[in-house]
Amino acid sequence: MGNIHLVQQNISEGVLENHRREESGTVQQMDGDRYCLLSSHKDMGKSGTSSISSASFNFINSIIGSGIIGLPYSLSQAGLPMGLLLLILVAFITDYSIILLVRGGNLSGTHSYQSLVQSTFGQIGYLIVSALQFLYPFIAMISYNIITGDTLTKVFMRIQGVGPGNILTERHFVIMMSTLLFTLPLSLYRDIAKLGKVSLLSMLLTLAILITVVVRAATLGPQIPASDDAWVFARWNAIQAVAIMSFAFICHHNSFMIYGSLREPTLSSWSLVTHVSVGSALLVSVVFAAAGYVTFTGYTQGDIFENYCRNDNLATFGRFCYGVSIITTFPLECFVTREVISNVFFKGELSNTTHVIITLVIVSAATAISLSYDCLGIVLELNGVLSAIPLMFIFPAACFLKLSDGRWFCGENLIPSIILAAGVFVMIIGLIMMVLFPQDCSHGAELFYCTVSNTSVPSTTSPNSGLQFINATQNVSIF
Repeated sequence: MGNIHLVQQNISEGVLENHRREESGTVQQMDGDRYCLLSSHKDMGKSGTSSISSASFNFINSIIGSGIIGLPYSLSQAGLPMGLLLLILVAFITDYSIILLVRGGNLSGTHSYQSLVQSTFGQIGYLIVSALQFLYPFIAMISYNIITGDTLTKVFMRIQGVGPGNILTERHFVIMMSTLLFTLPLSLYRDIAKLGKVSLLSMLLTLAILITVVVRAATLGPQIPASDDAWVFARWNAIQAVAIMSFAFICHHNSFMIYGSLREPTLSSWSLVTHVSVGSALLVSVVFAAAGYVTFTGYTQGDIFENYCRNDNLATFGRFCYGVSIITTFPLECFVTREVISNVFFKGELSNTTHVIITLVIVSAATAISLSYDCLGIVLELNGVLSAIPLMFIFPAACFLKLSDGRWFCGENLIPSIILAAGVFVMIIGLIMMVLFPQDCSHGAELFYCTVSNTSVPSTTSPNSGLQFINATQNVSIF
């Protein structure tokens, strides 16, 4: 076995050396830093059509998704100053690991996340990353259904004649109807292109949601008394906040696709696309998270729209925008989960019958879980710890370190080594803290400041009224 391993190692080193020689002879361009990261795309005659601005727009849209709704809650876990610092750090790691991922693809001659991990860590690595890439969108589908049930029920309550006892205000009914009428039929498409290009619509809806949260921070925030220790620097369970932030920023499964769409896939152009996209997403995320937390401080829920009062018309508009955005995004996640199953178990080929059966099983499983569980904050944490952190922190760094030369903590390998170690630490500690300190949520409850009816901006009651809300997620500060 030792001789076989040695022969395999020599063959691998020879292939890698030949690839590097080909790269140095065919990929390098006259201006030094402008070289193709994945040269075989050019060699095969496959060129993208996206400009840098177009690719950046698509990348921003892939980053700013449903995870943004939980960012104010992550600040309530970490503390406002520490939370913002962690948000910036997660954005930096996202930016760096995206470039690292494609550089790893260059070193291994691969053009997808799965093939990169397979070429680096073999079939076991391929199965692990496939499981993670299934788990991430599947849990996201569960969170989408929870959000749909939370938001649209409150939208329907604003319709004339729809009262608390109406079936339209029952979250189970709303989730079932949205699944049967919209998400399931759209998920049954075989071609993802038939879902339409909704990037512009999604960005416009995100902008409307952002404006809603910022306006309410200025109008509603001053009327709500701050919770105890609302402005402390940090709290003990900041690690759990990193999980939610990672879920909000993960976009690595789209990196190779967006890179391949560039007209001129070079190091400088890809770095520019990545920096612009992650930087823009960070700006939106910081504004959204800070505005949401400043409004509600320690009372912030996992779904920020759970904090707004039911008779708040502006918040109702924001809920409607977010509900529509979530319903149109759900099928995209279902497409990914089905694709993973197809590649692992059916070699990428599904008959029409098998396609329908797998889709029904996936959608039914996600719907059943979302009907039985309704606390969004824990779902976001779980997806961040189990899926987002390994896909964002661990695998890109580990693949690059295995493919690159030199010691792990020397030269250009230093930052990937730190990211790898940080990812393992956050994942382990995050799982432990989820078990030891499970987060509570007051799902569907009107909070203490929602006491004045028939007004869009409720006023605050006195803390002595007996209705003051005690948030079980409030944590002990450390600074």
